[in-house]
Amino acid sequence: MLTAVRSRSRTALAALVTLTALALAGCSASPAEPGARSSPGQAASPAVPSGDAFPVTIPSALGDAVITKRPERVVTWGWSSQDAVLALGVVPVAMPRNTYGGDADGVFPWDADKIKELGGATPVLLSSDSGEVPFEEIVEVRPDVILAPYSGITKEEFAKLSRIAPVVAYPEKPWALPWQDQVEIIGKALGRSAEATALKERTAAYVASLAAANPVLKGRSFLYGAANEADQLNVYRASDPRVALLGDLGMTVSPSVAALDADPKAGSYFYNVSYENVGKIEADVLVMYFGSQKEADRFVADPVISAMPNVRDKRFAPIVGESFVMASSAPTVLSIPWMLDRYVPQLAAAAAKAGA
Repeated sequence: MLTAVRSRSRTALAALVTLTALALAGCSASPAEPGARSSPGQAASPAVPSGDAFPVTIPSALGDAVITKRPERVVTWGWSSQDAVLALGVVPVAMPRNTYGGDADGVFPWDADKIKELGGATPVLLSSDSGEVPFEEIVEVRPDVILAPYSGITKEEFAKLSRIAPVVAYPEKPWALPWQDQVEIIGKALGRSAEATALKERTAAYVASLAAANPVLKGRSFLYGAANEADQLNVYRASDPRVALLGDLGMTVSPSVAALDADPKAGSYFYNVSYENVGKIEADVLVMYFGSQKEADRFVADPVISAMPNVRDKRFAPIVGESFVMASSAPTVLSIPWMLDRYVPQLAAAAAKAGA
């Protein structure tokens, strides 16, 4: 999860304000003439019909974004906003570098495929490993809009970013926006609402087709977890997008998810269950993610875990590999087909054992 930005010195803040002024001035410059060399990502955006009217105001939990004209230079922040932007035919001028799950450059495979399809260059990749918003890097690419609806930016970060360009943040809670809402919000910000609606419908139809092709999933209960802390499971609440995606396949959240939740109003998208309580988990299928097969093997080798009925009876459907972890953790119109084509057969096999 993103962390709060550490305080800057007065000198650094003054430099940021100066750079911001330069960036805003640059954004008002005339667009490049046809055939002119453009910055990374910009040239790949295809011509689009008139679409939505501008200006447009997009509210969020942190404040409004007032976008006066169709954005041409788009910056994304967070785990997955770039997916919706690319799916709508626009290559961002900058997006986060993802060393976890990304290729050698830090680009997710489904994003790399889409950039290639659009004929674009790899965008400027923003420093993201520390979790801090790289304000100066964002200033340098002179954005027209900053899209961060699936992120953890704070009120203070929102205010600083808004000095650079309009910022589209999350409507309610950080790290909790369903993929349907994400593509809709980003479509509105880019003046491509009709295209966004079509994308949403096409993706929903794809998920529905997988559900129809795998009826064994219908009604099967599941618990979605992770083993990120010693001797504890991270259990994801029903509102988390990764959990909701399995619900779209016809599965149901195990009652254990609510029963074991000691503080359901905590506001986080997951809670912890100690290994001494994993015997209380009742679910047809246990779904968990691991960065590597080695991690998955180490998890099931623990005597407490190997004794769990789900693991013992092979009703365990692990998501393995960093790219798969990211594709499932922040599902989008691009990552959903990339991941589910490969994962659903494994999930269906585990669900089938629940009825054996």
